[in-house]
This record gives sequence, structure tokens and C-alpha cells, in this order.
Amino acid sequence: MKIGFAGLGVMGGPMARHLVQNGHDVAGFNRSPDKARAWAAATGGRFAETVHDAAAGVELFILCVGNDDNVREVVAAALPALGEGAVIVDHTTTSAKVARELAELAAQQGVSFIDAPVSGGQAGAENGQLSVMAGGDAAALVRIEPILMHYAKAVKHMGPAGSGQLTKMVNQIAIAGVVQGLAEAVHFAQTAGLDTDAVYDAVSKGAAQSWQMDNRWKTAAAGQFEFGFAVDWMRKDLGLVLDEARSNGSHLALTALVDQFYSEVQSMGGSRWDTSSLAARLQRTSPTSGGSGRG
Repeated sequence: MKIGFAGLGVMGGPMARHLVQNGHDVAGFNRSPDKARAWAAATGGRFAETVHDAAAGVELFILCVGNDDNVREVVAAALPALGEGAVIVDHTTTSAKVARELAELAAQQGVSFIDAPVSGGQAGAENGQLSVMAGGDAAALVRIEPILMHYAKAVKHMGPAGSGQLTKMVNQIAIAGVVQGLAEAVHFAQTAGLDTDAVYDAVSKGAAQSWQMDNRWKTAAAGQFEFGFAVDWMRKDLGLVLDEARSNGSHLALTALVDQFYSEVQSMGGSRWDTSSLAARLQRTSPTSGGSGRG
């Protein structure tokens, strides 16, 4: 398939690479042209100087950029180059509002717009193991799902436009609560003078087990946070969640509290630390902490 891809960062770059490796003709655009040129040279994909160039004549146009405004800008530039029947897939985490807005705009030109945020982080993108939650035209999704499966382990249609973004919000709400619980558990274990490795062995095979525990317990206990999904990105996502909650009447007291805890991590200099760095704000005050004591 002839595909355009906009946004070749830590997520989009490997996702687009998987498409090239599976035999598709992929034109890659990035706001920083040097990054797009490097991606094309490394993967065998085509360099696109503009969004219009990346979208010209393609059957599928994919984007993975920064925020609502970035998505609006890219889609506005791509639509004039897309023919009737083309499909736009947006993997950016955005508001549900912008997803609905752009689905309506695309439909006016006979183009399908699918909001399809992902979960799995950079490792999931690199390894082709992302989970995709999609909103929009179900028939259009069926057409292009085999393409998305080159970098995903699961694609789930959630309903009309915006439903994918709402589902991603559910994902981030759940993560926020689990990571805060993990941070407090590590802090308690350290303050109580327990061997945190032994604690992990004791509790990780029972009801407390989670992906976060398996992948972040030991690094959080060691005060290691220079990797993973950045606090800045999580705060952007939680901002979308809290905005939507104000609109739909949801009560998200814990999510709002964790968002404030992340603001403290930012003030400690942890804007680019992994989301597990909620532990860092507790380690500052723990007299027996095995952590780094950053801040």
C-alpha cells in the first residue's frame, strides 16, 4: 500500500519503519527535515519535504505528532492531497473534541478519519507490540487494520469518532492510580527498612501484580527514572482527561491529585523522567531511602 506518515519521533519513527519492512511504499514527513531524511536513509522509506508531499496520492495517511493543534495543522495540510476514499489514522493522543471535529472535516471530502491512540510506549513501538484503541468508521478500520497490525498486537474499534481518545483517557486514568500506588508501596518498604527486591519477590506473584510493578518496581526503588514515558507527556494526557471529565461530569479526585503530584516532579527537574518518578517526590523525605534523593 502507498502510505504517508507524519511524525517520525520515538513512536512514529519505528512504527513507520515496520511498514517499510513489511513491503509498503512509505513517504515520511517530520517537522525537523533532518530527522525525516535520517529515517528514510535508515529504513529505505521515502523522504517527504512537506505534509502535502507525504499525503499526495496515498491510500492511507498516518500521523503521530504532539497535540491537538499539531494534528489540526497536519490534517489541514494533508486533506487537499488525499483522494476520495483515503483513510487518515491519527495515533496522537488528543482530545475527543478534535477527533470529532476532524472526522467531520475529512468526511466532507470523502475521506475517513480514525482516531487511534496507542498504548505500549516506545518499547511497544520498537517491537511492534502496541495496543490501538480506535474510534470512527468501522468499515474503514477493517480495510486498514492489517496495515496497523504491522506495529500493533491488538486493534480494537471502540465506537464513533472520539471513542478511541476517550478509551486512551481510561488507560491513563488507570495508569495514574497504579503508579501512585506503586510509588507509595516502594516508599513504605524503604522507610520500613525492608529489602525491596525481596518485597517484590513476595508480592509480585499475587493480587498486587501489575505491568507497572513488573517493569518499574526495581528502577523506582533505585531512584532510576531517566527513561520511559515522560512526565511532561503524562501531564498533557491527564490534562485532556480532566478537561473531558469537567465536560461529562466524571468524578476523578485521584487523577487530579496525581496530576498535581506530577507537577511537583516537574518542579524537581523531572519533566523528562519516566512516569514512575512519582516515587522521587516521596524518596526526598525518606530517611532510609535507597533512591537517588533527587530534588
